[in-house]
Amino acid sequence: MASINGAPPLLPKKRRIGVMTSGGDAPGMNGAVRAVVRMSIAKGCEAYGIYEGYQGLVDGGNLIKQMQWADVRGWLSEGGTLIGTARCMAFMRREGRLKAAKNMIMNGIDALIICGGDGSLTGADTFRKEWGGLLQELVQNNELTVEQIEPFKHLNIVGLVGSIDNDMSSTDATIGCYSSLGRICEAVDYIDATAFSHQRAFVIEVMGRHCGWLALMAGVSTGADFVFIPEKPPGENWETEMCGIISKHRKLGKRKTIVIVAEGAHDLSLNKVTPTKVKDLLSNKLGLDTRITTLGHVQRGGNACAYDRMLSTLQGVEAVEAVLEATPETPTPVICIIENKIVRKPLMKAVEDTHAVAKAIEAKDFQRAMELRDAEFAEYHNAYMTTTATDQPQMRLSKEKQMRIGIIHVGAPAGGMNSATRAAVAYCLTRGHTPVAIHNGFPGLCRHHDDKPLGSVRELNWLDVEGWISKGGSEIGTNRGLPSEDIAQTAFCFGKYQLDALFIIGGFEAFTAVSELRKARDKYPSFRIPVTVLPATISNNVPGTEYSVGSDTCLNALVSYCDAIKQSASASRRRVFVVETQGGKSGYIATIGGLSIGATAVYTPEEGIGIKMLARDIEHLRTSFAKDQGQTRAGKLILRNEHASNTYTTEVIANMIREEAKGRFESRFAIPGHVQQGGTPSPMDRVRAVRLAVKCITFLESYAGSSGEEIAADEKSMSVIGIRGAKVMFGAMERLEREETDWKDRRPKDESWVQLKAIVDTLSGRPKPEDCCETCGKTK
Repeated sequence: MASINGAPPLLPKKRRIGVMTSGGDAPGMNGAVRAVVRMSIAKGCEAYGIYEGYQGLVDGGNLIKQMQWADVRGWLSEGGTLIGTARCMAFMRREGRLKAAKNMIMNGIDALIICGGDGSLTGADTFRKEWGGLLQELVQNNELTVEQIEPFKHLNIVGLVGSIDNDMSSTDATIGCYSSLGRICEAVDYIDATAFSHQRAFVIEVMGRHCGWLALMAGVSTGADFVFIPEKPPGENWETEMCGIISKHRKLGKRKTIVIVAEGAHDLSLNKVTPTKVKDLLSNKLGLDTRITTLGHVQRGGNACAYDRMLSTLQGVEAVEAVLEATPETPTPVICIIENKIVRKPLMKAVEDTHAVAKAIEAKDFQRAMELRDAEFAEYHNAYMTTTATDQPQMRLSKEKQMRIGIIHVGAPAGGMNSATRAAVAYCLTRGHTPVAIHNGFPGLCRHHDDKPLGSVRELNWLDVEGWISKGGSEIGTNRGLPSEDIAQTAFCFGKYQLDALFIIGGFEAFTAVSELRKARDKYPSFRIPVTVLPATISNNVPGTEYSVGSDTCLNALVSYCDAIKQSASASRRRVFVVETQGGKSGYIATIGGLSIGATAVYTPEEGIGIKMLARDIEHLRTSFAKDQGQTRAGKLILRNEHASNTYTTEVIANMIREEAKGRFESRFAIPGHVQQGGTPSPMDRVRAVRLAVKCITFLESYAGSSGEEIAADEKSMSVIGIRGAKVMFGAMERLEREETDWKDRRPKDESWVQLKAIVDTLSGRPKPEDCCETCGKTK
């Protein structure tokens, strides 16, 4: 029998929470570790990093280390996992788990937060279930005493899903998946250019052994001609089907062909579909000059995109809360996201559903496999299938239900506007509708609708929009002008061009335009048509939704800019940059940007800026730099929304900090300006634009055959599509205008993200006002 090996410390006054990463690395894991460490400390606990995954838990020693606040400084912008990960066969055996249990008790750790895939999280749940038996065995083996194990009778475990494949059921997104999708889209966008130049076909293999999420989303966000995924193999005659679709595209005038193949792709009989097989078909049957590109581990590497930084941070914070709220009876939770809401779900149910997908595929029950994926997955698949090939007679509506649907962009440009337009046009053509583009907004409609030889009102065909999926800006032009500038002429044009419905893509101006059209319905019968708004603005300030197309593109541009700025600030060590963000009178971009870059402070219009606030923040900077013992990554950023204050401008704040620093540190200001509107839309903005656009046209066509009076009587006939919490829904304009709109500041009255400002402050260590002296700003 082994002898008792040194008594662990008595049950600490503070709870000790361990955090580790396991399985394959994923961008965003470092953000999760940072959030767990800092939130644990902020909540009065101690944080321990377990290095090299389960191997560190088994081996113990210096692989389990207490982590301090400054240890995770700068981790948000780092790729991979800085505490390491490793395959551990020892933990799969009971004797390995015995060692792990002993190491946890010797370090006084009674809670574990694990970021990994389904295999890693299954191992964690097994560990928890065996915990009591493991402790008893350690006592029986004389490795620990009854007194030593007494304070550790219950083990709390919380799971975070870190996986680029997005292969865990019960969550819409896993940490790292959108960063990986970004790598794929970037590569395909580059390949797209050479494919177009040479009229070539490219077969691109992406990761996804049992899950086709990356392949499907890459297909949606790049406009691929055909996609192979494990959950939904093509039909028995897939070779003929694929060649038929690609041949039609070529006859329509398309110069390039992109086929995306998941590494686990197969046909209905489970025979593997390889890139080589697809290439040979395209080369031999269609005579296309075809190349294969296997992206490999490029998809896994690099720093995290803005969404993965935000997701990992919020889930890390929620994981600590889950630990502190858990009881011995609480089932092991996994932290998930559904649409826009962070939720806790039973870990083992999520794992069982994930394994059930693989079993359903193996049993050739592909319908069941699709059902076991989240509802969003099936929606994206349907959206892809209806927008990639418009010649689908079985989906065409009868003549009396076909509509002329106007499509117009209103407001400032936003990444994803073109993606939404392409999807809307493709879906319209598939259903037999006539998509009508209104160029340059309402002013374009009123002033140039009958210009010769080409007016601003033009019917669109598939080839017109086929290449728009990855284009930034607005291909049909956008304008801030409103119908009220010439409401009579607007009504005349609606009637002249026989619009049966209107699809508006834009920001607060688009919302205002629909409000004006609604109020003018009594006077102008041509406005008695269904109208829906797809929010598209970097400001994310449209009532009725928590997400606007374009905001993610903006955040990625801002994060890239701030990463470069922070590198400069860190190189000189004692430097603060005050960065000005766009966003109108909504602080969304500043707040989520601050969450994603680890800002020291964020100034928003909702909160404003006061002299006492600045005094506290300057004192906090003084204290922080005084404690700096030469650590790396010591540069600091402050984000200020452009309308946070009329008096305390970005430059004024930077000058105040420089003056008060008295030479102990430096201050600069930076204004990225319209860089934040982004160039190429982010993958998230592309795929959400496609999904929401298809939903909007489906909504509009539900009014086919209704009279103007019937439409006007239906309050939802003018609506905003929005993501609210865990749901996508249409909000009636009249109610949104009356109950939810702050017209003065052009934003919703209740902004869901405002609560995240407290998390930004907590994770930056920014002192609370009540903890500081009102006169000097020093911490009491």
